[in-house]
Amino acid sequence: MNAYDLIVRGGVVVSHAGEGAGDIGVRGGKIAAIGDLSQASAGDVFDAKGLHILPGVIDTQVHFREPGNEHKEDLETGTRAAALGGVTAVFEMPNTTPPTTSAEALADKLARAKGRAHVDHAFYVGATHENADQLGELERLPGCCGVKTFMGSSTGTLLIGDDEGLDKVLRNIRRRAAFHAEDEARLQERKALAREGDWTSHPEVRDDQAALMAVQRLVAGARKHGKRVHVLHVSSAVEMEFLATAKDVATVETLPQFLSFEGPQIYRRLNGFAQMNPPIRYAGDRAALWSLGIAQGVVDVLGTDHAPHTREEKAQPYPKSPSGMPGVQTLVPVMLTHVNQGRLSLARFVDLTSAGPQRVFGIADKGRIALGYDADFTLVDMAARRTIRAEDQATRCGWTPFDGFEATGWPMATMIRGRVVMRDGAVVAPSQGVPMQFLEALAP
Repeated sequence: MNAYDLIVRGGVVVSHAGEGAGDIGVRGGKIAAIGDLSQASAGDVFDAKGLHILPGVIDTQVHFREPGNEHKEDLETGTRAAALGGVTAVFEMPNTTPPTTSAEALADKLARAKGRAHVDHAFYVGATHENADQLGELERLPGCCGVKTFMGSSTGTLLIGDDEGLDKVLRNIRRRAAFHAEDEARLQERKALAREGDWTSHPEVRDDQAALMAVQRLVAGARKHGKRVHVLHVSSAVEMEFLATAKDVATVETLPQFLSFEGPQIYRRLNGFAQMNPPIRYAGDRAALWSLGIAQGVVDVLGTDHAPHTREEKAQPYPKSPSGMPGVQTLVPVMLTHVNQGRLSLARFVDLTSAGPQRVFGIADKGRIALGYDADFTLVDMAARRTIRAEDQATRCGWTPFDGFEATGWPMATMIRGRVVMRDGAVVAPSQGVPMQFLEALAP
């Protein structure tokens, strides 16, 4: 009888203990042993020689557009992009059509994902003025990763821009909730600053003060109610400086786009394809995200804010062009390139994409290579040199802002609960994704 269902053999294991050569034994979809398993037998063996075995990468912010805008993306194409990119699990956002603001809408998304999603998944419930009283119950439903609140208007109809609404949300949540923090009143005031056809005006319209004002209101409210908040897609130096003083209540996300691009150059090069909310800002902001956010530890989580639109939609003149860009398939190669270029350690990358999401959101059984955890692994070749190309993207929108990016470090296999889902650029075990579980929402 085999000791294990699977042995992942001969790779460099990146775990809580550091980096070192070793094998991983998997039984029943869980990690059953770590170390020298050269004498052990298994039903299957994966040869990981030359690869680093990372805990499965978790992208905690994606927009897969289903239901309502499947011409841009759906749960199948979005999770296919995730699997191809080495991402083992995703949190999907509520600004769909209709929005995910009720138990019925959440159940509908879970039903749509069943038998179609290629990676494990969970869905946010969107906060509204109407459902604020029910958020404490909605956030504990199976398959829900928490509450998402839009403090500033973006894609979709969800918005709580006023202090009274924000207060109501914070009063009712029990789990950590995620916030798009831009001050709606300031965004409306500055709309007139948009220069038609000139995307370099986007970070002027949605300036860093709009972000800072919202974050300051959010932190004050969180402290008032004794609640935990997660600030999404932090893009500016002023926010990062302030959030370094708010770690008692606030966790922080930033994005590969903000760490890789800066204005005004990126707007001149990509036009509408560089437009997102909040915007890619300037060299000083990018430098602060690296120095304070990554090096000094203010940032807890790295998400992508994967938010596809079609080429035709993005080609409209500013400000008619929609905000958002794909990113779930490029997260791993882009950030491994930054690792190889010395901007962060591999251990810090793992902290931002596996341990961080587990710690911030209380994910059950994921985020570490340790006994008893799900056997979710992102296997990467740190020396592989590849060029990111638009034509290789699985997302339905068919483009990427990283087209032409010369990557060093590439995902070679994606394993989810002991099953090889992606290998050498192909999804080999489709439609196996299941809902994730959360420690604060486990059935009593």
